[in-house]
Amino acid sequence: MTAGAQGHEDAWTYREAAADHLTRAVPYSQLSVELGHLYMEDFAAGPERLRDHFARIAPWVATARSLAGPKRRISTCFLVDDYFTRFSSPAEVIPMVTRAAAKAGLRIDYLALESGCAEAGGVDIARLLLARLVAEPPVGSNGARPPMEENGWLCNGVRSPSDVTPAAMSTDTDWRPPLELGARRHSVFLDAQLWSVEEDGSRLWSCPFLAAVWQMLRLGLLRDRGEVVLPAQPWDEEEAFPDDWARLSPLVRLNPQATPFCAYRTFSVLDSRFLPVEHAVRVILEHTAADPEALRQVAERSTAEGLAVPPELTQRVLYAFATTGTRGGAP
Repeated sequence: MTAGAQGHEDAWTYREAAADHLTRAVPYSQLSVELGHLYMEDFAAGPERLRDHFARIAPWVATARSLAGPKRRISTCFLVDDYFTRFSSPAEVIPMVTRAAAKAGLRIDYLALESGCAEAGGVDIARLLLARLVAEPPVGSNGARPPMEENGWLCNGVRSPSDVTPAAMSTDTDWRPPLELGARRHSVFLDAQLWSVEEDGSRLWSCPFLAAVWQMLRLGLLRDRGEVVLPAQPWDEEEAFPDDWARLSPLVRLNPQATPFCAYRTFSVLDSRFLPVEHAVRVILEHTAADPEALRQVAERSTAEGLAVPPELTQRVLYAFATTGTRGGAP
């Protein structure tokens, strides 16, 4: 709480300190197109693997551009996984990626580091999203299972009970299957892990949770007390990239003429190995209560442009899944 005098030293009014934080508006493109999210083994395979990746996704990017129309503001982005494994260096990786994209006729406007979805600039970005999650308690829950904030698991329905004890000499366990909330005839139940605990007690955020943060950042809906949490930093095209990932901004604008990083909708062209990850992302977004002021700003600005933006977050997130020639699995 904060207090302030008005007209007389004994006259005080009280208000919530949070009321002093104004939600800063951000510029928006109309579509954010993700050109890839690759792992260490993809880069280790060399330039040929990267050229194959961009060649395979180029038609999907062209389709997205054609559907958006000739006058639409479209920005592109590329995410490098430096969170689960630090490898090579920006000086080696970034030119290799941009050259491979250019060979397929693509230009990367923004390059982001996955570590920036966890923490950047002293802000615990992952926890900003965690604070926005609203778990849906299942009907009949008895509180035996720890809440999502403690156990780090989020599901899209009712879990199969784990406390059923069969009677002696009986084969009847009263087992019940899990149930997806809002299922159509049959359930597709998902229980997603948001983090694990390291030996030192710190949290290692899961790939799906960081991917959900990534989507929220691209949609321009994450704030820290009203402030933008991951502003894009311009990069001089003539400047050499550093030899250490820690010396690179977590979000770099590679193209000086790029339209804004944030967008009303996102479109990601991903290898099919990411399908289960993005299923979990959608479950997380379905349980996310975004900043209402940020949502209002998007609604007003998109309406002024004559664009209809769905109220549900998951309907703003679009995908194309394909076999892009990459291998391996998500962490």
